[in-house]
Amino acid sequence: MDATPRRPSMADVAARAEVSYQTVSRVLNEPQVVRPATRERVLEAISALGYTRNRAARALKTTRSSLIGMLTDGSSLFGPAETTTAIEAAAREAGYSVLLTTVGAHEDGAREIGSELLGSGADGILVVAAHEGMVPAVATAARSTPVVAVSAQAPKVDGVEVVGVEQQLGARLVVEHLARTGARSAVHLCGPQDWFDARARLDGFQRAAQELGLEASVIGPGDWNPRSGYELTSSLIAEGALPDAIFAANDMMAIGVLHALHLRGLRVPEDVAVVGFDNTVGAEFLIPSLTTVSQPFAELGRLALERLLCLLEGREVPVNTPRTLPPRLVARRSTHPERTH
Repeated sequence: MDATPRRPSMADVAARAEVSYQTVSRVLNEPQVVRPATRERVLEAISALGYTRNRAARALKTTRSSLIGMLTDGSSLFGPAETTTAIEAAAREAGYSVLLTTVGAHEDGAREIGSELLGSGADGILVVAAHEGMVPAVATAARSTPVVAVSAQAPKVDGVEVVGVEQQLGARLVVEHLARTGARSAVHLCGPQDWFDARARLDGFQRAAQELGLEASVIGPGDWNPRSGYELTSSLIAEGALPDAIFAANDMMAIGVLHALHLRGLRVPEDVAVVGFDNTVGAEFLIPSLTTVSQPFAELGRLALERLLCLLEGREVPVNTPRTLPPRLVARRSTHPERTH
């Protein structure tokens, strides 16, 4: 009967590479001090044996686990999902692993899961704090470990670093674009108001519309999904209250807007221009292709991780490192071309 397989050890790597245990340790921790030929031999042995570092043992020796905890609400929506993916990619590039934990909707559950994540030995925690429901988890985690929240609004928790994308600016870019296309009126289909992104986009829309003199109104809230965009637009059509342009809180709601207009024989952008937010995958293949706002998710992931690593390592954040990142408008065929005069 075959023996039960066991996990390869550093001693096994050392024996295969014909080096000392200490040399293997140096290759793993200080590769620059090992001669290239020796380092290559050790790396080949690691690959051949399928050796992986024992994170728990390393944590006992160094008091650091190289493990980053990440809390999310498990949302499959484009923005939170892309943010989560970007953080994971940035952590891997920096040599950290990510322990992803999903927080439920109830406050007690959020606190309990936050506490469980602390018990895992994570060096620090990143929270994708998209809405009010994530604040209890942020507060729990921040009591005993460094926390960086990725959010459009700072959670009311002392000592928590916050990074995010300038959602208000994104909405302003939309309004400025619409004004340059000649639109004189616009309706914003707002998102759920317990979401920080939705609040910021609504505020940015209202401020920019007032400053630029557009006739502006707001309906909703929608729930980020196409059906709510469809239903809100259908109500506008039924009331005979169509504006020159409709700005949906995200691309999914904008898809519902396009569908409602199409079913009633209304042309986009000739009868009504439509704008979304997020630059969701496939937005350019809608008919017509959707004008929207693109968020720098990859850069946001790197920024969040850099902020957290600075906290963990006790070093100053590099000069001119921003706390927020600007989005950009992607103009397509669902809005009129901007006027050049």
